[in-house]
Amino acid sequence: MEKISVNGKQYKIVKLLGKGKGGYSYLALDGDKKVVIKQIHHEPCDYYTFGNKLEAEMNDYNRLLDIGVPIPKMIDIDVEQERIVKEFIDGPTAYELVLNDRLPPHCKEQVKKMCTLLYAKNTNIDYFPTNFVMQNDILYYIDYECNEYTDEWNLENWGIKYWSKTPEFMEHANSRR
Repeated sequence: MEKISVNGKQYKIVKLLGKGKGGYSYLALDGDKKVVIKQIHHEPCDYYTFGNKLEAEMNDYNRLLDIGVPIPKMIDIDVEQERIVKEFIDGPTAYELVLNDRLPPHCKEQVKKMCTLLYAKNTNIDYFPTNFVMQNDILYYIDYECNEYTDEWNLENWGIKYWSKTPEFMEHANSRR
């Protein structure tokens, strides 16, 4: 099993969870405890402009924490290697729930509650449903990315298109096969 170091501490990599605009996320073990390690990458993204990704992750984490959005706890950050250790939220993503026709109605209500908090602070998050995990009936936003609010990227105008089997959702799901 491959290992990865964060500030000199060794973690065992279990598997790749996914690749996002800013990094790769891995399920890892700290002894017997599951954690997520995000390795920042610097691959180009044609639809998003980044500054300092690690600094943005720290700032966004604190911003979301202050707003009150349910997010995984940031456990450690290795500035030199650009790695973040996060609490592992165990459960299905909202994307998986939509794909399998199992999204409980209260999920959309929880996202709308998040919007009430976020919009009051002039903030948008990435509403794509792979960024949300349901654990113990609580929906967590597992990414830390957030931006200044714009109508174009809010839940109602963009994100909600992916919270049911809309043509946009199905096109995305079919492109992954």
